[in-house]
Amino acid sequence: MRNQTISYFLLLEFSKNQHMQILYFLLFFVLYLAIVATNLLIITTVTLDHQLHRPMYFFLLNLALQDIGSVSVIVPKSMINSLMDTRLISYFGCVAQVFLFMSFGASDFFLLTVMAYDRYVAICHPLHYETLMNLKACTGIIILVWIISLLYGMLHTTGTFSIFFCSNVVNQFFCEIPQLLKLSCSGFNLLEVGIIVVSVIAGLGCFTFIIISYAVIFRAVLRIPSEEGKQKALSTCLPHLVVVSMLLLTGIFAYLRSPAESPSYMDFGLTVLYSLLPPLFNPIIYSMRNKNIKYVLSKLWRF
Repeated sequence: MRNQTISYFLLLEFSKNQHMQILYFLLFFVLYLAIVATNLLIITTVTLDHQLHRPMYFFLLNLALQDIGSVSVIVPKSMINSLMDTRLISYFGCVAQVFLFMSFGASDFFLLTVMAYDRYVAICHPLHYETLMNLKACTGIIILVWIISLLYGMLHTTGTFSIFFCSNVVNQFFCEIPQLLKLSCSGFNLLEVGIIVVSVIAGLGCFTFIIISYAVIFRAVLRIPSEEGKQKALSTCLPHLVVVSMLLLTGIFAYLRSPAESPSYMDFGLTVLYSLLPPLFNPIIYSMRNKNIKYVLSKLWRF
């Protein structure tokens, strides 16, 4: 089967039982609703309260937008398929999923790197913070993150769909790159392998930058004389560290594994872990650890 003859792909069939398909639909619906609701709450909170119109919360708002985007690319299609008892996704629908999901994923990681720099400037160079992280600079950073992320998504999409597919059966609930590459007639695709190598180098570069930033940050925090000052500084850093760790660990587990030749609960579980749990827990982690957000949320709740 060549690419020219493929007009659709067949995604993972959860069950042949219609009642089980409806159950999967309900589970995905609840999870998707929770992700969208929690992230929209962060977006609304940051937008409405002028106390949160600062760079850190501006980046957090963009992170919430990206999290909504990443799950909206993959989950609704899977829910519709479960409800309609079908497995179909069009060829161009699959291309769009790969492009958008990789773009949103890359933008998440790049934005978390930028947020580490923001914390570094705020704690280590507080007198220059307003100059370095003004509105114009933050807007430029966000635009740059989106441009690089879209180019990254385009590279992965080009590399993935330049291969010849010997099958159109994708053993996952969305068009996941490792599962698509497994369908190649010619084995390894040198273009996609090259892109993956570049991605690993870029990822390691961002990770190294984050680690170095926090090493300098913690050294500066230890020199703060008051315990209250130390706690205040750490309260803005810990949520970010937890989010970065969760994204890295789930991504490593998902992409460094060898995809099974047949559908497996392990592949499915790991994919859910890295694709759906970070967008769900990101706003929860930031809300629980950030006093300003908790205060504004309590005001909105009373209102």
